Amino acid sequence: MFSVLGHKADLMMLHFRPTLDALSAAERRFESTALAGFADRTTSYVSVTEVSDYVSQEYFDEGSEEADEGIRRYIEGKLKPEIPDAEYVSFYPMSRKREAGQNWYTLEYEERSELLSAHGDIGREYAGRIEQVIASSVGLDDHEWGVTLFGGDPADVKDIVYEMRFDEASAEYGEFGPFYVGRRFPPTDLGAYLDGERVPTSEHGGDSSEGSAHGESAPRSGAAQGGSGGRHDDGADAGDDGADGTEESVRKELEEMDVYSGTPRGEDVFATVLYSEADPEELFGEVDGLRANFDHYDTHVKTAVYEGGGASEADDSRDGESDRAAVVSIWETASAAETAAGFLSELPDVVERAGEESGFGTMGMFYTVKPEHRDDFVEKFGAVGDVLEGMDGHYETDLMVNREDENDMFIASQWAAREDAMAFFRSEEFSDTVSWGRDVLADRPRHVFLA
Repeated sequence: MFSVLGHKADLMMLHFRPTLDALSAAERRFESTALAGFADRTTSYVSVTEVSDYVSQEYFDEGSEEADEGIRRYIEGKLKPEIPDAEYVSFYPMSRKREAGQNWYTLEYEERSELLSAHGDIGREYAGRIEQVIASSVGLDDHEWGVTLFGGDPADVKDIVYEMRFDEASAEYGEFGPFYVGRRFPPTDLGAYLDGERVPTSEHGGDSSEGSAHGESAPRSGAAQGGSGGRHDDGADAGDDGADGTEESVRKELEEMDVYSGTPRGEDVFATVLYSEADPEELFGEVDGLRANFDHYDTHVKTAVYEGGGASEADDSRDGESDRAAVVSIWETASAAETAAGFLSELPDVVERAGEESGFGTMGMFYTVKPEHRDDFVEKFGAVGDVLEGMDGHYETDLMVNREDENDMFIASQWAAREDAMAFFRSEEFSDTVSWGRDVLADRPRHVFLA
């Protein structure tokens, strides 16, 4: 639910449903509410998610299971998107021109593909700031597509739309409908909103001050911005424990072992980790370009490429050397981390994202080692790795080194279940390693995420 500025509407309700029938049912259910009796629907728009014709057909030709993991993740994210956890939304419909001399549909496929590729390059410059959902409405509504932009700063929405107006795909062939801009608030604040109060209310992390909801700098536009857009300031919606309190109990146990585990995910940050089998130098070049764009966003903490420097696995087919690299991206908000993950998942030869089809997922541990003890640390990890190989539920553990700082290390340890992982963290071997590490580490080990 979003509050809408201006005369076009007061409320915008955005629905994602698996079928048109489900959308229809939601529409009818709303019409039966008391609120509907006091409201007039000013407009609506219906569209369906799709995958562009310009994307590889591998997913459809070979089936979702056989397709490249990166392509599979990208396509399924397009087909089944989630509503991003962002404070502002901008929706507008658009079509491609079909006029004499400016008919998009008479252009050759290759030319259309090149135009859209250049168009996408502009979008990638806003990685970490803007997330979009583009859905097709050809034959379903008045325009051909419905575009929904999500972001933490309305100025970013304005800037990306403005910049894209100069792109040939838009300047020559784009036709746009009305724009609706809204600010998210929780449905439980509907009464306060109708009473003219500022929302989100203080109950949901809001206040009367201007500035960012998520600890970011104030938006560059002149719009007042207060509260948290439906998120508690501590990030509870994204970092909460499950019903069984799994994450909280893991953090407490690690804290008892003198391993910093943070609240809710280590130093109040959120980490996205993807693994790639691309050549590390090529991968670094791609990541470096994205990172330059990420740095424009206040919530970006760090993005780096880590290469395997030693590994222990359930099967020893790699002879102790990892053939994958890890791309680690750390952000101050869960929504920014997820937005970045969408761009990072398009990196070359991505084979896995932490937490996907890997049981409990990744227990991520970051270490900064004193330079004079670096070799000792690597040797110690090798000894601990021998213990890991014989443990139940252990999938793989990599010791990875930051390409830009050899003393910055990341241990990615993947397990079938939480209980399996904690069995190691409770072991004497781990306790001895932590005690030994106090002398060789430059700071306290940090457990940043439970993917």
